[in-house]
Amino acid sequence: MKIAVVGVTGMVGNVMCEVLKERNFPITEFIPVASERSVGKKISFNGESYSVVGMQTAIAMRPDVAIFSAGGSTSLEWAPKFADVGTTVIDNSSAWRMHDDKRLIVPEINADLLSSTDKIIANPNCSTIQMVVALAPLHQKYKIKRLVISTYQSMTGTGVKAVRQYDIEEKGETPTSENKAYPHPIYKNCIPHCDVFLDNDYTKEEMKLVHETRKILNDPSLKITATAVRVPVQGGHSESVNIEFENEFDVDEVRALLAATSSVVVLDNIEKNEYPTPLEAQGKNEVFVGRIRRDDSAEKALNLWIVSDNLRKGAATNAIQIAEYLNEKGILKNSMVTTS
Repeated sequence: MKIAVVGVTGMVGNVMCEVLKERNFPITEFIPVASERSVGKKISFNGESYSVVGMQTAIAMRPDVAIFSAGGSTSLEWAPKFADVGTTVIDNSSAWRMHDDKRLIVPEINADLLSSTDKIIANPNCSTIQMVVALAPLHQKYKIKRLVISTYQSMTGTGVKAVRQYDIEEKGETPTSENKAYPHPIYKNCIPHCDVFLDNDYTKEEMKLVHETRKILNDPSLKITATAVRVPVQGGHSESVNIEFENEFDVDEVRALLAATSSVVVLDNIEKNEYPTPLEAQGKNEVFVGRIRRDDSAEKALNLWIVSDNLRKGAATNAIQIAEYLNEKGILKNSMVTTS
């Protein structure tokens, strides 16, 4: 199978290559793709050296799957061109997520919606993915009415520039504008500002949690509010989620339900100080849930602490799981088109 990774030289692109190798995805031809300034650059994948190619060259090679992590504007321009030659695009940007005719997929929840007609498939936002993996079984059983979300998001979610800013500040130096990702220091600091502010005074990241959660769980009636905070950690994103249900629940039953959910690991033993942290989640593909407890201030309400590596399950791993599902179901084979 021909696999193209678009944005291969970026932070998420590097992790995509790692995950493809780790999961033994069936690759007959690997096509590393990046912007023109990176064309010709050598990268290593699975023990072999490859030269990075540009978009037009990659399209001419007609990959079966192109996994994009190159930004929204790049995806809007190039994903349809890949799709036109029969390639199935799995896009990690926000470009296609809220399009009515595009699937927004977390495989554990809604991969069964996919068919051979889905040529551009959206990968959800990193903070959304880890949260809905844990929420989906609870929503199915108890019916969620309202969510109050506070995120503590790794600076790696912003990209290499943010990590560079942190490293410079850690040395006691002041970053230049070229090396500054945030309007405030990130070293020893928390910044309640993820992405740009919108007209409603929420950030774009906060509204992604609102809109994407409703779409993935197929419930536009969900009441959701969010505050997204950038924190100086590299391991992953953490989330404090307060859930109000329509139906009564038992906390032990909730723990058992989460423990039985694919991709979820329950770490919830306060007597042993067991609960998830981003450092422990780093490099892993699972979603970790702990601090599971009833909210005594409201009826039928629950608190969860949800942690996951944002570069893995929040991005690369989820995208590759989509490709795995398409391959296992024979959808990729059935969707190829031939052009003269």
